[in-house]
Amino acid sequence: MYDIHCHIIPYVDDGSGSIVDSVEMSSLAAKTGIKAIIATPHSNIPGVFENYWTDLFDEKIQTLNTEFSKRGIDIKIYPGQEIFCHGDVLSKLRSGGLITLNKSRYVLLEFDFKTQEAEAYSAVKELTSFGYVPIVAHPERYAFAFENSASILKLKKYGALIQLNAQSIIGAFGRYPKLVSEYILENELADFVASDAHSQYTRTPDMSEAHEIVCGKYSYEYADVLFSENPFKVIKNIEIR
Repeated sequence: MYDIHCHIIPYVDDGSGSIVDSVEMSSLAAKTGIKAIIATPHSNIPGVFENYWTDLFDEKIQTLNTEFSKRGIDIKIYPGQEIFCHGDVLSKLRSGGLITLNKSRYVLLEFDFKTQEAEAYSAVKELTSFGYVPIVAHPERYAFAFENSASILKLKKYGALIQLNAQSIIGAFGRYPKLVSEYILENELADFVASDAHSQYTRTPDMSEAHEIVCGKYSYEYADVLFSENPFKVIKNIEIR
């Protein structure tokens, strides 16, 4: 498995709080079958987690990879961001303040939980018109998806890919995100499952239970697409059809 959404860089957001936390998160990820992680700190959240990209983030990722290697943890960390949809995201991507996932065409895009679906469509259409491929992070947690499950199909129509959180699938975020996740999976609208991990204790990088659910309720082949095949394509910047 490959994880394209994880808050494993220490000290930068509400995820890992130390290098020790990051080591424990990576160790748990490796033990539960994850081979690589794209580090996606919250970014572009005004006054909270702006985290515009600089060489410092590259250095932090290199530090993690060096530390994991020293400890025999067989996981590679790649650069990315979870980009909050606020202001002119496009211009910040083009200037390098915001970045894609591992220098690919793929952009991990997050919305306010109460955003209107029309705003999400507009953001997706703008990014796709300039050659980016938006991956909508955890849409099962957005109010507009609770109210209108057909909005997921419309997001895909406009060129978005859909990333479910593993913990939504197992019900850790409550009834509605679980129900929306089930709708998305039943209709084969998901493109990825990721951990959205924030620590080694709660919201962990362990996706094994969600993987078992998808294998059991849907199919092993679909689980392989969501947890392995498509995430690998993001890392390698391969087109997802």
